[in-house]
Amino acid sequence: MKQRTGALVAMIGLALILQGCGLARVGDSLGKGVRQNGDLATVEAGLPSYLLMIDGLIVNWPERESLLLTGADLYGAYAGLFVDDPARAARLNDKALGYALRAACVHQRQYCQARKMDVPAFEALLADADQDDVPVLFTLGSAWAGYIQTHSDDWNAVAELSRVRLLMERVVALDEGYQYGQAYMYLGVLNSLLPASLGGQPDAARADFLRAIELSDGDNLLARVLYARHYARLVFDRQLHDTQLRAVLDADVDVADLTLQNAYAKREARRLLDSADEYF
Repeated sequence: MKQRTGALVAMIGLALILQGCGLARVGDSLGKGVRQNGDLATVEAGLPSYLLMIDGLIVNWPERESLLLTGADLYGAYAGLFVDDPARAARLNDKALGYALRAACVHQRQYCQARKMDVPAFEALLADADQDDVPVLFTLGSAWAGYIQTHSDDWNAVAELSRVRLLMERVVALDEGYQYGQAYMYLGVLNSLLPASLGGQPDAARADFLRAIELSDGDNLLARVLYARHYARLVFDRQLHDTQLRAVLDADVDVADLTLQNAYAKREARRLLDSADEYF
């Protein structure tokens, strides 16, 4: 009897946790627990269980903004960090963007048409955004970027890059230091997709990457990796490339909310350094 009573109390306790603000905290803690684990193998093995868990929670609470944002972040992270198969990565990013769009729609109904409205209308919508909107805008922009990356053979998807740029530019305007200035990383990548001779903006990209590094006090190691991969390689600056990557290898990964990302950055830094002789 005591065991059954204890189990009942535990079940009631769990049900109470998954109500109201408690449910929001569950979503936040799932994402935080993943972001603060620096063992890539452990996260790769365990994250699918988190994805299934968040799916189940969203089924029961389909309009919980915090759960939808967490779902978008976790699916995007898993696809970007651990999935090499293009078709599978595309499916996971489909889901990430779907959750991000649903979160934005719950947050403000005008965003329900974010993919259907024309660009001027989208710009006008973003112009009305304020600092409270930043988490939704950033997650939507990052999920959208991941989606486009894995659908680069779809010109309709590629055409949506302008919306990612607008989202990240608005995040920077409202709160440039949000999540260690990571919106600047996305802008840096966008500005370095092409060389200057073909319409790219490498000078702007350099400024974006440097600002991302500055806003994190150098703790965002992925900003350095992307600076090397997208800017230094674009302009064939071997010294800058190797300096940034060696700084990553020498750095500590344990930074609040950046630990997993930093561990991945270290792995990528080693890979890029090992292939530098072939590139330059």
